[in-house]
Amino acid sequence: MKNFKNYDFNANDPEESLQNQIKNKRKRESKHQYFLKIAKLVSSRSTCPRRSVGCVITNKFGHIKSTGYNGVPRNFPHCTDKPCGGESQESSKGLSSCMATHAEQNALLQCDNVMDIQTIYTTTSPCITCAKLIANTSCKEVIYSEEYADTSGIDMLKKLSIKTTYERIND
Repeated sequence: MKNFKNYDFNANDPEESLQNQIKNKRKRESKHQYFLKIAKLVSSRSTCPRRSVGCVITNKFGHIKSTGYNGVPRNFPHCTDKPCGGESQESSKGLSSCMATHAEQNALLQCDNVMDIQTIYTTTSPCITCAKLIANTSCKEVIYSEEYADTSGIDMLKKLSIKTTYERIND
């Protein structure tokens, strides 16, 4: 028997309407695509002119525990208003002059229980500092849609048997 739970049976011609709905039904997003797209949306809040990164943390049930984006610390002028020294540097270079807190760091700060983390979705793979923080949680997998210039963070997570997965965001 077919599963008809999401179809409109109140149309004028239920049989024709049902057939059209089945034919035109949009394919459901995979869980990874769903959370990566949310991370991409979260990245739109970034205040860093060099790179916009978003992060979504989920638990074992696939519930969102927290989100984060990269930007300067609280009460500090945003780089979009008053650029810090890192905005003109190459990616992964000049980090000591960059005032941004990374998306993963902000998401971890917002998470009420880091021992409840199952998966981290991020638009850019974690740097080594973020990987160290992730390693001290219960995270089992990091899924990212773009590779960071310095791959030492991903290398570290792999050595610790934390699964890392690259997945491009579909349009």
